[in-house]
Amino acid sequence: MNAAQLELGQKATVIGIRADESNRLRMIQMGVTAHAPIRIVKRAPLGDPLELEIRGYRVCLRKAQAESILVHTEAEQ
Repeated sequence: MNAAQLELGQKATVIGIRADESNRLRMIQMGVTAHAPIRIVKRAPLGDPLELEIRGYRVCLRKAQAESILVHTEAEQ
């Protein structure tokens, strides 16, 4: 599952990033690392961009960027 597939308010844990090297490094610098808690806060009316809460701060990402963040929810266990 990826971060763009989460429902509003749903919490998950990052398990990895599937992106090219420059985008992957940029996301790591923003705190998107393995085991980081992540939550969808808002979606734009057309679904792009998304506002995510990661490690207690909020960041807006394009849907394509959020799709590259692999997450694990408690329901998937």
